[in-house]
Amino acid sequence: MSEQKKSGSEKLWGGRFAEGTAASVEAFSASIHYDSRLYKYDIAGSKAHATMLADRGILNAEELALIVEGLSAIEQEIEAGSFEFKRELEDIHMNIEKALVDRIGPAGAKLHSARSRNDQIALDFKMYLRDQCDIIAALLDDVRRSFVLLGRKYLGNFMPGYTHLQRAQPVQISHHMLAYFEMFGRDKERLLDCRKRLNLSPLGCAAMAGTGLPIDREQVAESLGFDGVTANSMDTSGDRDFAIEFTSCCTMIQLHLSRLSEELVLWSSQEFSFVDISDKFCTGSSIMPQKKNPDIPELIRGKSGRVVGSLMSLITLVKGLPLTYNRDLQEDKEPVFDTVDTVSASLSIMAELLENLQFNTKVMEEATRTGFITATDLADYLVVKDVPFREAHGIVGRSVAYCLDKGCELYELTVEELQQFSPVIEKDVFEVLSVEGSVNSRISTGGTGLKRVEEAVLNAEKQMGISK
Repeated sequence: MSEQKKSGSEKLWGGRFAEGTAASVEAFSASIHYDSRLYKYDIAGSKAHATMLADRGILNAEELALIVEGLSAIEQEIEAGSFEFKRELEDIHMNIEKALVDRIGPAGAKLHSARSRNDQIALDFKMYLRDQCDIIAALLDDVRRSFVLLGRKYLGNFMPGYTHLQRAQPVQISHHMLAYFEMFGRDKERLLDCRKRLNLSPLGCAAMAGTGLPIDREQVAESLGFDGVTANSMDTSGDRDFAIEFTSCCTMIQLHLSRLSEELVLWSSQEFSFVDISDKFCTGSSIMPQKKNPDIPELIRGKSGRVVGSLMSLITLVKGLPLTYNRDLQEDKEPVFDTVDTVSASLSIMAELLENLQFNTKVMEEATRTGFITATDLADYLVVKDVPFREAHGIVGRSVAYCLDKGCELYELTVEELQQFSPVIEKDVFEVLSVEGSVNSRISTGGTGLKRVEEAVLNAEKQMGISK
């Protein structure tokens, strides 16, 4: 039989219980081993709550002073590493409250008036995620700044653009880098938009129905930097939309990091040799001495699985829960904490890697000389000559087939050979068949033409506060 405590009254909630909690239950249900990271938010929320209770006459000035002083001392002990977290007290809230009561006596027992652990944990969690939104947004800017610097550095250098991982059309390296600048920019926008939605204070909703005590929820919200308070106590008690949305935003970030990592892995291979990843971000083989492995991009790509898994965990967690709070929701924090740690570390090290990344421009430009990469430009040339596009498409396709039989590229054909397929082709065709001519002809907004990319780099530099 499992070991039992003699009295349930040792728990702060134990007055109704004749027996103590089984040791196995305490071990199974405790969350203090991971939610202890919320301590500073729990303490800040408690101080704001206590101040409001005093302003409303529920605490007197002496009790408020004792509570604030006691909470500050506990926070100092936690930061110094001298505070003892006890598993039998279950979570961060009860550990801090019990320590406060032990320290200051009856005044500490009044702190929990007009609140429940249900709205308390929602408050702590929201404050934590609010900070993480800001931290990850700053890390995203570090990565985006790296793309802008690469865009400026490699302006005017060409590379193959791909569809289906087949050479498609020539583009500027800078254009490719700014594609990721835009991608991670959307990630930042999503994250900050998520921050707006989660920045409503849940405190004062109590267990699920509100409280009959004369509290001022708006005062607490304002003092803690919230934009307002939640509107419905039942929704607030069981809501984890904010955690799911945050994790969804982080999942998108990690997926974009994974796509970038995939390209870096491919480009650093001998088959591509497009980039040189600094030795500082690679490792060797324990058996093959010649190897230089792109471990960091591979690990970032691999870590996308755990972030996606965390999102799926949260979605599955809430899908069958009735209103309002259910203990299942204790399982919300570990996936979020792991997501925060994984995404933050991935962004941080990717920014470092990009700062040290070198492109092999000669190899990349040479790669644009094969694969009929300016075939679309020939079709566009024919369209300008009043040939319907579908007819032009067929003409170019037959020209490519001819080149394949001959073993050459389109730009290596003579005008006479090209005229076999269309009499409208003239000597000026070679202007569009060159890589430089192809790239610079893409003058549409968002295109890879030199003028457009120069404008895009300049705009990105302005966004990031980078001076030329």
